[in-house]
Amino acid sequence: MQHSAHRFIPFVFVFVWSTGFIVARYGMPYAEPMTFLFLRFVGVVAIMLPVALLWRARWPSLRQVGHIAFAGLLLQAGYLGGVWAAVKLGMSASLVALIMGLQPIITAWLASLVAEKVSTRQWLGLIAGLTGVGMVVMAKFSLIGLTMTSLSLAAIALASITIGTLYQKKYCPAFDLRAGSVIQFGASALLCVPLMFLFETREIDWQPPMIWALLWSIFALSIGAITLLFIMIRDGAATRVTSLLYLTPPLTALMAWILFAEPITLTTIFGTALTVLALWLVMHDKPLVGASPARDPAVE
Repeated sequence: MQHSAHRFIPFVFVFVWSTGFIVARYGMPYAEPMTFLFLRFVGVVAIMLPVALLWRARWPSLRQVGHIAFAGLLLQAGYLGGVWAAVKLGMSASLVALIMGLQPIITAWLASLVAEKVSTRQWLGLIAGLTGVGMVVMAKFSLIGLTMTSLSLAAIALASITIGTLYQKKYCPAFDLRAGSVIQFGASALLCVPLMFLFETREIDWQPPMIWALLWSIFALSIGAITLLFIMIRDGAATRVTSLLYLTPPLTALMAWILFAEPITLTTIFGTALTVLALWLVMHDKPLVGASPARDPAVE
């Protein structure tokens, strides 16, 4: 039963993760990036800390706390902060998506850090996936807002999620997700504080879109999608996990078509088909999530 349920994890993860850019579109007009993310991270801690205490989560050793916190700073504050800040400075979401599309290839290149081997078929899939992402974002591709600052922020986001995924896979792949969420999001919230005071006004316009975007970010993205991501990092190869992110631009384009009536072009359709084929090439050898090397009561 558990193994069968795990087979659906990648599909649920990709769908929920793809709502991230939609949430940014709803929430960004009402709060600056670090201010919004601070509220998001604190919200997760406020929910998960009582859960961890009431259900007696296993807390890691002090050394493991450091590893988990560092991975969290990269995966949460580094990645999300970089993406949101780059878009806030005017970089187009399509360009950000294309830059983030480099992550699976970079992850595969660095896969030796977690003792992974990438086959020729998988390399072909990774290259095809990046090509497919490029085709999907081509219709809305724009260099408007491209500055050294926005490009640097996007690069920080790319480096953060790539290194964070590999670091967590190598140094802390298995931990109680209830306690781990408190550690990772708590550390990320603390990092947001000085950035908020240095670079932002910290003003929040509590309109309904802002509230709904914040709630979805907390429950669906930070608690739901991130938990699924951690399960896949623990149970699967880093290259296969990150290759799932190739499906984010096509799904985001579909959601934008449904919610905002943004057109879907023939190029977008072909790019999506190529991305799906690429994902099959990367993942065909073994299932992404199989038997867990360490049982975790937080996800059972």
